[in-house]
Amino acid sequence: MTTLMKTLHGKAWLFGNNINTDIIIPFRFKSRTNDPLELAHYCMFGVDPEFPKKIAKGDIIVTGKNFGGGSSREQAPIAIKYAGISAVIAESFSRIFTRNAFAIALPILEVKDTLKNFSQGDKLEIDLEKQLVKNTRTKKTFTAKKWPDFLVNILREDGLKEYYKKHKRFPWE
Repeated sequence: MTTLMKTLHGKAWLFGNNINTDIIIPFRFKSRTNDPLELAHYCMFGVDPEFPKKIAKGDIIVTGKNFGGGSSREQAPIAIKYAGISAVIAESFSRIFTRNAFAIALPILEVKDTLKNFSQGDKLEIDLEKQLVKNTRTKKTFTAKKWPDFLVNILREDGLKEYYKKHKRFPWE
C-alpha cells in the first residue's frame, strides 16, 4: 500500500513555533551516526529528551509555525519517521524540511491555527488522500494546504528513491 492511500491514527504531541532541526536532532547526536534507528533515539531531544520513550508508533507531531527551520539537516525527518511518528502537522514548514520530508515519504500537513485547534493527547485521524485532519475530541475536521502534484506523487511512491526506481526519472523532469 502506498503512503497516500493510508488513513493515519495517532495521539497528538504538541510543540510550539520555530522548532528547528537542531531541536529535532541535535548535531552532537547526528554527528555520531547516520543509522536511522539510532537517530530515532534522539528525536525532539532539544525540547524533550524523553520524547522517543513516551510516544507510540503512529503518533503525530503537531506544531506551530516554521517547523524544521535552520540547517538543511536531512536527519531531522529521518529521526522523526524512524521514532515511529506517522505524520507532522504544522502551520508552516521550512522549505528544506519540506523537501527532506517528501524525499523520505514522511507525511507533513500544513493546517491553519494548529496550536488553537489541537491539544496535547488529542486523538487524530488523517486522511492523506484527501489531506484532511480530524480531531476526534472536538469532532472538527481541518483541510490541509494542497501540495503540488509532483510532491504528492513522490509521497504516493513512498519517497523520492522509490519514485525514481519505478519511473527512471525525477518527477520534475
